[in-house]
Amino acid sequence: MKSMKFLFALAVIFFCGNMQCVFSQSSSRFSINKYTNEKGDTLNYRLLFPDADTMRRYPLIIFLHGSGERGNDNEAQLKWGVTSFASDRNMMLHPAIVIAPQCPEKMSWSNFSREKNSTEIFLQASPAKPMLLVIELIHQLEKTMPVDTNRIYITGLSMGGFGTYDAIERYPHLFAAAVPVCGGGDVSKAASIAHIPIWIFQGAEDPAVNPAFASSMLQALSKAGAHPGFTQYPEVGHFSWLGAYNDDQMLEWLFKQHK
Repeated sequence: MKSMKFLFALAVIFFCGNMQCVFSQSSSRFSINKYTNEKGDTLNYRLLFPDADTMRRYPLIIFLHGSGERGNDNEAQLKWGVTSFASDRNMMLHPAIVIAPQCPEKMSWSNFSREKNSTEIFLQASPAKPMLLVIELIHQLEKTMPVDTNRIYITGLSMGGFGTYDAIERYPHLFAAAVPVCGGGDVSKAASIAHIPIWIFQGAEDPAVNPAFASSMLQALSKAGAHPGFTQYPEVGHFSWLGAYNDDQMLEWLFKQHK
């Protein structure tokens, strides 16, 4: 029995070490960058470039992290989800330019108002400063990198899931597809984004983001004539992104989308 426990412990150590090695390898593929606009406002971001191929233009993926990864270290935003795009397999099957900006402390990707004890939220007139910088960065990259402007995708988790809805509701003609993970948006804007291919992910037992946000957007989009994808994981809490960004079917679907 002791020998079995010892072998099990070794297996766990090996598995965890191997996963850490894979994460380290994937995260190291993201170069360290900073965008500064004419006003002097700055946005830290990491960039994954797909291949040393000057003959092609690539889709651009914008990844918005959650609230726990805010800061100025330009590293924490790689903790969840985005490194899936940097695996050997996905870089071969789905080469893309991937941008992972970092939201500063005490700020947010989205600017929604919300009534107390309600899941109904409303898009405010002005974007949050981090979102404005993200959009400016996208336009800069369109000019300076081999971006396929018909294949700009946006995705995000938790705070970034709300940010994903904020982005497509403010700039409905910029993005070719969106994957909000455990987030929500202004359902009154559903008709304006019904033309955008969207795949929604949510944990059925999420204690941090009420699943009603996701289901309300699903209903509003469907009513507006859209056909969004919807995956709700049973017996899953807030970490629905673990499944979402490792879903091969979702990735295949995402990279087929274009304006």
